[in-house]
Amino acid sequence: MYSQKKKNGTIYLDHPAIQTVEAMQQAFISGDTTALKVYLHDDFRAFNGMNSDPEAKGASKSNLLRQSIFWVNNASYLSIERSNGAYPDALHYKKNNDDDIVWVQTWDQLKGVHNNTGVKLDMPIHRLFRVDQDNKILTMITYDDGAVFDGIGEARSIRKNGTLYNEHTNINTVRKMVAALEHGDADKAFSYFAENARFTNLDMPRGESNTLEEEKEGYLGMLNSWDIESIDVVGYPDYLEYEIGNGKVVQSWWDFNIKRKSDDKKVSIPVLLIHDFNDDGEIIREAGYYTMSAMAK
Repeated sequence: MYSQKKKNGTIYLDHPAIQTVEAMQQAFISGDTTALKVYLHDDFRAFNGMNSDPEAKGASKSNLLRQSIFWVNNASYLSIERSNGAYPDALHYKKNNDDDIVWVQTWDQLKGVHNNTGVKLDMPIHRLFRVDQDNKILTMITYDDGAVFDGIGEARSIRKNGTLYNEHTNINTVRKMVAALEHGDADKAFSYFAENARFTNLDMPRGESNTLEEEKEGYLGMLNSWDIESIDVVGYPDYLEYEIGNGKVVQSWWDFNIKRKSDDKKVSIPVLLIHDFNDDGEIIREAGYYTMSAMAK
């Protein structure tokens, strides 16, 4: 009626093998190859746990020493620490363990910045280590996010990611939308947006956004207290068509010049607008880089 249970060793919270593993990792990221040699067995091998090649031979002790020097020379602010709330385990198996091997498993966070590209490293790493009875590391198996390293490789070369336009129908849409706002024509201004469009600005908490109706209501409410004297373009808008993600984005810069009805106080608000478009030429998202705090003073 009950499933059978059978112990196969002991899990340790504290163990000399854990101390060796963590000291080895700190020696690796600091480029201390002298200490690193001491922690590694002469027959040491390092494997990528994400590599599906059954014939993989792994990296040797000398390979790992060179990797340590490479990272110290090519990255800044390197650190590796236990992941928040995690701690390593040492597992001593009974079955088929005549060599008295201890397995250590760790969960860490690797951080740093690649010197040449500026790509930020901030990723979890899970590792398994085989440690012999002399406290020498025989094997290291690493599971990490290889996409981060792919990003470093891609950043080393120059590649285009689409086309930049200074004139385009989507730019014309933004111009017409802003012109309608300037003249108080809310119906026309918001007709250029898709029904499910979302709106954000610097006064809103991250993650929050307005619906089309909420944004229109806010605009009409502002007109009760303020007159729009002019909305003047600064420089010229750009339209960017991205290859990655098929993004269609217009970014434009404006000075919103308004006057308060109660006392004729004039305010000029610098605004950066970023509009995302769908394939039908409708605006689906507006990110407004402006703050209304000047109006409240």
